[in-house]
Amino acid sequence: MNWILGSFLLIALFIIGWLTWRYLTLRHHLNDLTQLIRRTAEGEAPIHILPEDEKYLEEYSNAVKALAVALQSKVEAVDAERAKLATAIDQMTDGVLIADASGLVQLINPAAERLFGVHSEDVLRRSITEVLRHYQLVDTWRRSIKSGELQDESIEIPAKRQYLHLISIPDQYTHNASLVLVQDLTHLRRLETVRQDFISNLSHELRTPLASLKALTETLQAGALDDPPAARRFLERIQTEVDAITQMAQELLDLSRIESGRVSLTLRKETPMGLLQSAAERMRLQVERANLSLQIDCPPDLPNVLADRSRIEQLLVNLIHNAVKFTRPGGEVTLSAKAEEKVVCFAVRDTGVGIPEDDLPRIFERFFKTDRARSGGGTGLGLSIVSHLVEAHGGKIWAESTEGRGSTFYFTIPIIR
Repeated sequence: MNWILGSFLLIALFIIGWLTWRYLTLRHHLNDLTQLIRRTAEGEAPIHILPEDEKYLEEYSNAVKALAVALQSKVEAVDAERAKLATAIDQMTDGVLIADASGLVQLINPAAERLFGVHSEDVLRRSITEVLRHYQLVDTWRRSIKSGELQDESIEIPAKRQYLHLISIPDQYTHNASLVLVQDLTHLRRLETVRQDFISNLSHELRTPLASLKALTETLQAGALDDPPAARRFLERIQTEVDAITQMAQELLDLSRIESGRVSLTLRKETPMGLLQSAAERMRLQVERANLSLQIDCPPDLPNVLADRSRIEQLLVNLIHNAVKFTRPGGEVTLSAKAEEKVVCFAVRDTGVGIPEDDLPRIFERFFKTDRARSGGGTGLGLSIVSHLVEAHGGKIWAESTEGRGSTFYFTIPIIR
């Protein structure tokens, strides 16, 4: 009897030991699996090291692995979309800022950095008002936050000569962030101003000769035809006005062709000295009649340039003509050229009345005249044509001037190597 009881006791102890071992083993595996899941969720352990062949945890492990694979796939998709969005924002020409509910900048793209003259490392996690730095822009952003609706505002910043359009879009769902889009409309505003000035100037330039023609023809009709000397004088005036309108129409046509690229240049190897001498000979008589001196300062050994001789001569003649028109008798006009790294820099210098500093940025606009009271004849298209001809040769043009001390017009033409 005792041996039977002992046998049952041994069996019971064996079962208890086996169950305890099973429990401890299962607990150990669960702890290991829990640690792996945590490390995988934190990105520290790859998914493939999750246990796959554990006898007691195989199904559980496979289910967790499937879940981890699905989550990682979604994370990778989100990261890919985020990278695409970041690339798009970085490449945008409009400024983009994202601020949190406290108004602290969370993101700023390169366009916004250039627009406001800041660096991302200096403004991230700082107030958006420190970036916008203009009360109207800040007020627009605050209105959008307060109302929870899109707000936009167009403002002009005279100090920087900028015209900006701001659009502030609050997060309507979480109210935790706001998107600020800033568009720089300065160039468009300038083009609109040029267009308006062009129409105004064209109307002004045509009104004067047309009014003169009308007055002259009415005078002839009123009886001046019966006075041959007077009639001849009036007809000469009519011819002068018609020539002025014809010149304006021709210059507008030339300018339109040049701007649209329909003027073909015959580019050949030319010497800088030859170009200057050709233009000087054409204008020498006019210079002498104005009681001015015309000098050429050009080394004979300058490298050749690739140019259309007739077009370069045209723009030089135009510049010399302007110099003569605005230089008092006894003054001097100097043509010069010098070699630089990849170009020859030409210059037309005079000792005339000069150009006001505020007018210098606009002298190459169509119909622009620095001083209508003293500018005399001319259509105001010459310098615009000159500018486009230089650009068609692949060069640059600019001017320097001091009122009362003269002006210098520079332009460059590429060198032939």
